[in-house]
Amino acid sequence: MNPTFLPQQGLYRNLRVYKIAEIIYDITYIFTGRFLSRGDRTIDQMVQAARSGKQNIAEGSVAGSTSKETEIKLTNVAKASLQELLIDYEDYLRVRNLHQWSKNEEKALITRRICMNNNDSAYFREAVRVRTDETVANIAIILIHQADVLLHRLIERQKSDFLKNGGIREQMTKARLYSRRQSPPPPSSQNYRSTQSSQSPQSPQPTQPCQGFPPKEK
Repeated sequence: MNPTFLPQQGLYRNLRVYKIAEIIYDITYIFTGRFLSRGDRTIDQMVQAARSGKQNIAEGSVAGSTSKETEIKLTNVAKASLQELLIDYEDYLRVRNLHQWSKNEEKALITRRICMNNNDSAYFREAVRVRTDETVANIAIILIHQADVLLHRLIERQKSDFLKNGGIREQMTKARLYSRRQSPPPPSSQNYRSTQSSQSPQSPQPTQPCQGFPPKEK
């Protein structure tokens, strides 16, 4: 197999976890605008945590072409940022004496099923504009839990890829060695001399005078 380095990366938009992170960002942007007072520092903190979750998935995917270490680190930053956001939503519900759905509640089961089967951010943006703060916060919490599971799997896959293929330096070395094996070796000086001698023109053999003319008359 022909080893390659600098594989095509950056296809993060096809990742389901990126699509969920984008939905979480959109929900958070709408939630903070609807239910938090202007000037509340929590607005910036929640929006930035949601943005960090989304952006670091993208940046890590692109960086993976040249650094698996950076890819894994940034994916883990995305995971940590969403955990920070999760705590903000839980705090919002707790301090306002609102209800956080248990995972086996009917509302939670229905919402979890919808979230698992729908990656369209426009659908969620429309839905959260007309729901209560309690409902929107719980939807966000469910989505964050789903993203957390997917990010854990993504990190494990990235670790496995690194153990299997190595980093960029190892991949470049493998590709270089493969290329050398496929190319014919240059001739050595001894082979070159023998080749040249075998190809050098023969010294002309002495011939009889006027060979080819009629025989001299006696």
